[in-house]
Amino acid sequence: MTLFLVLTLFSCEGTYDKVQKLNLQDDMPLAEGLQVNLKYTDSGQLVTNLLTPRLLDYSNFEFPYQEFPEGLEIHFFDKEKESTITAKYAIRYSKTQLVDLREDVVLTTADGNVLEAQQLYWDQRQKWVFTDLPYRITFGDGSYNDGGRFDANEDFTIFLSRNNQGMQRISPESSTQ
Repeated sequence: MTLFLVLTLFSCEGTYDKVQKLNLQDDMPLAEGLQVNLKYTDSGQLVTNLLTPRLLDYSNFEFPYQEFPEGLEIHFFDKEKESTITAKYAIRYSKTQLVDLREDVVLTTADGNVLEAQQLYWDQRQKWVFTDLPYRITFGDGSYNDGGRFDANEDFTIFLSRNNQGMQRISPESSTQ
């Protein structure tokens, strides 16, 4: 009996990570968060606030990701200004830092411009947003741009649009200069 007990104790080689993986089903998330309110600060200042009804964390996968199956809302704070992004579904790939926002995506900039699209990709590493689907940008002055696809940096100071049309408001003062 003693020999059996000793063999049993020493045969249990393995790390906590291996044991944890054995307890998970192959397609199950590592963790699930409900009513998540995540705040990111830098030097005591609130920079980002992420709100979601449900977060699924698949960081246990070979290609880790986080899924937001019931949508999300993100607020970005830059000094006194706030920008927001909302979507009915999102997924963020950890290794590439690419965020895929889908279904009724609305990005509202601190300047009052509103981008609406059915899908928007956000490359966090390159600080770049883009889509290959139709979109509409409505500017604070009421002008708008409808297009087939675009690429832009995060603050939209560089904006490349393809197959677009729209209405631009031009003030009389700027047309005489």
